[in-house]
Amino acid sequence: MSQPVTRRDFTFGLAAGAAIAGAGSISVSAAYADDVSVPTPPPLPQPVSKTICFVGGYTKHAPPGGAGNGQGISVFEMERDTGTLTPITTFTDIASPSFITLSKDHRFLYALSEIDDFNKDGDGSVTAFAVDPKTGSLRKLNVVSSGGAVPAHLSVHHSGRYVLVANYMGGCVAVLPIHADGSLGEATDVVHNTGPRQPERAADNPQGNFAVSDHSGSHPHMIHSDPSGRYVLADDAGLDRVYVWTLNLQTGKLVPAKTPYYDMEPGCAPRHFQFNHSGRILYNLCEQNSKIVVSNFDPDTGAINNIQTVSTVTSHFRGSTLAAEILISASGKFVYASNRLGDSLAVFAIGSDGTLTLQDEVWMHADYGRAMMFDPSGTFLFCANQRSDAVTSFKVNKSDGQLAFTSNFTPVGSPTTFAFMNTEV
Repeated sequence: MSQPVTRRDFTFGLAAGAAIAGAGSISVSAAYADDVSVPTPPPLPQPVSKTICFVGGYTKHAPPGGAGNGQGISVFEMERDTGTLTPITTFTDIASPSFITLSKDHRFLYALSEIDDFNKDGDGSVTAFAVDPKTGSLRKLNVVSSGGAVPAHLSVHHSGRYVLVANYMGGCVAVLPIHADGSLGEATDVVHNTGPRQPERAADNPQGNFAVSDHSGSHPHMIHSDPSGRYVLADDAGLDRVYVWTLNLQTGKLVPAKTPYYDMEPGCAPRHFQFNHSGRILYNLCEQNSKIVVSNFDPDTGAINNIQTVSTVTSHFRGSTLAAEILISASGKFVYASNRLGDSLAVFAIGSDGTLTLQDEVWMHADYGRAMMFDPSGTFLFCANQRSDAVTSFKVNKSDGQLAFTSNFTPVGSPTTFAFMNTEV
């Protein structure tokens, strides 16, 4: 006979059932806990370095006939896949920074002003900047005399202790000491070159070349140390000579080498040079006849011995042109030269003995290309086209040295010079 279910029994039954159900639920959850995938948040974006491009050129403040459309030093970020330059800012408190260079550690940037009214002596000037390693922004440190009128080129000596300056109209080169904070001191040495007057045109000009180079006197166009840092060389485009010195690092004085200078083809106007990676082959670009003179260079004595002269224009070229810039690829296998007026880029292969073979002549896609520079990776070659107010770029085939136009045009007023750096993360 069944017992009647009391209210109390019913209540206890509900509680027990709930407990059993709860226990079963916990057991199922526990059984499947290891099989449940818990979504993990995506990793935070990692900071990456940027490639910064500095471009200088001619501003309205310049010697007579040299005024341009530039605003100062323009700063861009380079897109690494395409080579596109995106503007960041422009440093405007500087006159005609027609040549700029970075210190080896990229902490400082030095810019000349191609002017002749910095002081009562009619000198140009050099400005020192501190570079923000994370952004590439510039902070002016100080400005000093370049030691002569209308400087055309400057470089940081291999030791990192001096800036070397070539004063084109001043007919001299100068040595500026670098202080611990990157600022510059007054010149420790100024050397004036002298020699006989040379013809305005070279005898081995390209056919139909009516362009002339100024041979009214000494016109230093480039100064740089050799890769060992033992010697300092300067191209004098007015005297058609290559000067060679040693630099006393304690006094900042230039001392003539055993052979103090080498005569080039009369009228050829040696302008810029590059060394190969061993420092034993010198490639010297002559402006007026658009030739490259290849020489053996002795890093022990500073002696220069010519082994080849090659044209930067193809044999079918006729007309006026002036060569401007010369580069050597990071691989050390190719040399590139720009031709103003001819608006072309010459591509040379380097032989086992250092001699050059012209492979191609590429249209610059703009007018009066002067400076050229590779980005830090060597993937792109950039050209500063002064009269077109534009920078153009080419993709570099690192295997055969060939150039492919990117179709990228970057507007910059009267550009003449580059510097590149990768920012710190």
